[in-house]
Amino acid sequence: MSSSDLAVSIRGISKAYRIAPSGEQPSTLREAIVQKLRNPFSRAATETFWALQGISLDIHAGEVVGLIGRNGAGKSTLLKVLSRITRPTAGRVRLHGRVGSLLEAGAGFHSELTGRENVYLNGVILGMKRREIDRQFDAIVEFAGIGPFLDVPVKRYSSGMYVRLAFAVAAHLQPEILLVDEVLAVGDADFQKKCLGTMHDVAESGRTVVFVSHNMSAVTRLCERVVLLSDGRIAYDGPARETVEYYLRSGMATTAECAWNDGRKAPGNDVVRLRRVRVCAADGETASTIDVRRPVGIEIDFDVLQDGQMLAPSLDFTNEYGSLMFTAHDTDPDWRRRPRPAGHYTSTAWIPANLLAEGNTLVSVKITNLTPALVHAEATEVVAFQVVDSMEGDSARGDYVGPIYGAVRPLLDWRTEFTPARRNGVVVAGARRGG
Repeated sequence: MSSSDLAVSIRGISKAYRIAPSGEQPSTLREAIVQKLRNPFSRAATETFWALQGISLDIHAGEVVGLIGRNGAGKSTLLKVLSRITRPTAGRVRLHGRVGSLLEAGAGFHSELTGRENVYLNGVILGMKRREIDRQFDAIVEFAGIGPFLDVPVKRYSSGMYVRLAFAVAAHLQPEILLVDEVLAVGDADFQKKCLGTMHDVAESGRTVVFVSHNMSAVTRLCERVVLLSDGRIAYDGPARETVEYYLRSGMATTAECAWNDGRKAPGNDVVRLRRVRVCAADGETASTIDVRRPVGIEIDFDVLQDGQMLAPSLDFTNEYGSLMFTAHDTDPDWRRRPRPAGHYTSTAWIPANLLAEGNTLVSVKITNLTPALVHAEATEVVAFQVVDSMEGDSARGDYVGPIYGAVRPLLDWRTEFTPARRNGVVVAGARRGG
């Protein structure tokens, strides 16, 4: 693509923040006055934190680019620089086209104005004419679901209403560049589905989208290209699935293994102690990324310290939206209803291929005494892994590339019977099913 196709041009962007050490920063006005009277010519000591360091990036018109990375990597700061909420310490940004952004709930709203007035205010800020806003107005109100509160000042809105209206305005007023931060995560599941569907439509229309998210499944579905940030720098920039896989395998995203070397500090008591929990692929290797078509194992190492206890490990599987998908209890027939001698145990539970949906899965572990029921050791969300689809068409997704919602996504046995169409007793060549 030529330079004329650029929607966003970033050159050498850095952003520094001055932070006063917590022990030297006055917490009240009185402390500040006393500190100044004692040292009238001194300047408060500060530390410099570089949120962004030398970021250079080109995004072409019509590209859908994801920004990923751990908390504190610089993703939100970069979006604030792009939306001109924050001025960079160094470098420059050039934007070609109207920018719509959803960075914080209600950002850009005037609290004293009504929802209706804020829709038109944001449209004017984007450079739209009233008739252009009129054409989108009903869709915005319907998406946000604020009809009864349309003429109420937004300062009276709940945080959920703020977010719904903010996203509806940002997406429907047709900016050439749409910037969306992880603020979507504050909505409920239905709202998230609507937002992801709308961003997919925006991308299909050829507009530029920059999307920050921790939801790797959404990122790989929506984005053609993904940029990984780490400590304020670009760590990787490439095709969506390639970048996401690099991120997950690098260990920066999820924790596929947790071990306690000091048994005294491990979860448990004088009956049992956890020693290690890990996610393993079909070949037995520790893995944070699992192909949806392959089984995944959760391996639990634990020490039984007292003879005679009837103990059962169990697992809770939670998705990235915080919903409990299912619970699994140890059903190994060798140990069912049998007291366990003291010693070291390794139990592995295997989840079948083509069962879990794409996205992050978090695993919690318990070891429980069955009679009487008593939890001896517990580790909440101790490991996690990412389920990804190869998009080769041989999974439950088939050739469908859009979002598939739900906690599980089993590969079902589909059977189709076909009867050719006939005319005057002759099979019609090329006849369509049901024709």
